[in-house]
Amino acid sequence: MVVRRRPLIAAAVAVMGFGFACAPAGAQEITLKVHHFLPPVAVAHKKMIAPWAEKVMRESGGRIKIDIYPAMQLGGKPPQLIDQVRDGVVDIVWTLPGYTPGRFTKTEVFELPFMHSEPISTNKALAEFAERHGDEFSDYKVLALHVHAGQVIHSATPIRTAGDLKGLKIRTPTRTGGWMIEAMGATPVGAPVPKIPEMLSKRVVDAVLIPYEVTLPLKVDEMVDYHTVLAGDVARVNTSTFIIAMNKARYDSLPADLKKVIDDNSGMALSQWLGEIWEAAEAPGKTKAEASGEIITMPEAEVAKLRAKIEQPVIDRWIGEMKAKGVDGQALVDEARALIAKYSK
Repeated sequence: MVVRRRPLIAAAVAVMGFGFACAPAGAQEITLKVHHFLPPVAVAHKKMIAPWAEKVMRESGGRIKIDIYPAMQLGGKPPQLIDQVRDGVVDIVWTLPGYTPGRFTKTEVFELPFMHSEPISTNKALAEFAERHGDEFSDYKVLALHVHAGQVIHSATPIRTAGDLKGLKIRTPTRTGGWMIEAMGATPVGAPVPKIPEMLSKRVVDAVLIPYEVTLPLKVDEMVDYHTVLAGDVARVNTSTFIIAMNKARYDSLPADLKKVIDDNSGMALSQWLGEIWEAAEAPGKTKAEASGEIITMPEAEVAKLRAKIEQPVIDRWIGEMKAKGVDGQALVDEARALIAKYSK
């Protein structure tokens, strides 16, 4: 099924500051297929991918048509998205680099524990970082890299202390998240987002690490009663990195004026807009979680214990992995922190 455009989308984008320039209707010369893993009701689809596609179509004067296929409608599993776009099966994807562990390692630095600030500043930092260290994505036309608002610990039992995490089975989307969970004394279970409802309902896991935003389409609030954030300046233990990537040959085949349309809807400005979306999207999920369960704020003394357990050990492990690849991981950690601080001002 192709998700069709709706008039409401244009109004929503205008409200978000992504208003469209008027363009005369024209023959559609190019059709691009966008593939992603979440359902149409998800924020990522409704407020990010669909409005972005609408903007590109309008700014192309009708010469680009974009068909969106949510929830893996074109087949495959979420970890296969990055290869689908590289191989030209689809034209554009939205996915997590971390779904293919060990393949895109430099941008993992933003997923390390207690690195993330909030999505706008982290997105800007990530955009600048990727301009300098984008060699791992050389097979793609990268439209944007971004993060979500940060992981909340959604659990079947209350987590009020660092010790409460010990022995739990916790879902994570990335390998660095798995290292972090191991350092907590828990067992990591790697899985993409669509697997979460089944994993929680069957108690394959005791907890999941996701932001409030994605709990609504997954109905996580109906399966767990507790939602833990951290006291202090860093409310979330870490975040996940996402990519909007285009097939490089497909981009290269576009005429110059249509390449410009794509370029005008890529990069730093797009990363900032995505940060604004993710920041705003947390409120509805948090409200639902609060109404159906308990939001726990882990006290600062316990956060300090948790931080001592996981922060430096996981960072050191990542630096060691990068060293084995001939990369100065400590320099990347220092650079990422400096960029986040730069854009947090």
